[in-house]
Amino acid sequence: MEMSLIFFSQLNMCESKENAFFKLTHGSGKEETSTEAKIRAKEKRNRLSLLLQRPDFHGETHASRSALLAKETRVSPEEAVKWAESFDKLLSHRDGVDAFTRFLKTEFSEENIEFWIACEDFKKCKEPQQIILKSKAIYEKFIQNDAPKEVNLDFHTKEVIAKSITQPTLHSFDAAQSRVYQLMEHDSYKRFLKSEIYLHLIEGRPQRPTNLRRRSRSFTYNEFQDVKSDVAIWL
Repeated sequence: MEMSLIFFSQLNMCESKENAFFKLTHGSGKEETSTEAKIRAKEKRNRLSLLLQRPDFHGETHASRSALLAKETRVSPEEAVKWAESFDKLLSHRDGVDAFTRFLKTEFSEENIEFWIACEDFKKCKEPQQIILKSKAIYEKFIQNDAPKEVNLDFHTKEVIAKSITQPTLHSFDAAQSRVYQLMEHDSYKRFLKSEIYLHLIEGRPQRPTNLRRRSRSFTYNEFQDVKSDVAIWL
C-alpha cells in the first residue's frame, strides 16, 4: 500500500503562514486513500494550526514584554521623590496622578480623585451648553444620593450644588472639590506615601499586583478603568 509522507521540512519559515499551511496540508497533491493516513494528516493540520496561533510564532512576545517594562519604568525615582514634597506637587504630575489613582483603587476610594479630575476638566468649559451637560453628568455621577461614584460631602454642600445645577456656573463644584481635596490630602495622601506602590517607585522597582480590599458599597454603573480628562467622558 502506497502512502504519501508529509515532512515538516516542507515548511519554509520565510513563507507566509498561509502558504506553509497549504503545503503541509496538501502535500504533493496526491489524494489520501488510506483512513490511517487521513487521520495522521488531520492531526498534523491541527498541530500546525495551534503553532500558527501562538504569539511567539509571530514574534509578539518580546514586543509585549518590552512595552510592559517601558510602562513600569517610565517614572524615575527622582521624579517620584518630589511627589512627597506636597500633595499639589503630586497632582501636578500626570504620572503622580496615575500612581495615586492606582493606590486609591486598592482602597476602593478612587471616586475622590476621579471627581477632582472631573472638576478640573469642567472648569475648562467655554460653551454654555457644554457647562450644562458636564455639570449634570458630574452631579449624577458623584453628588446626588446613591450616585454610582458618590463622594463624601456634607448635607449643606450637596444641597447648594443641587439648587445651582439648574443654572450651573464654572464655580458650581468649587466647594465640593475643595472638600474632597482636603480629604485626600489629610488622609489618603499620607497613606499613599507609605504604600508599596509609592515605595517601589522611589526605589526604582517594577510594580507588583496589589491586593484589593472589600468594597463597602455596591455600584450599578460601570467603573472607570483608567482616569481620563477627555471631554468625551462627560458628554
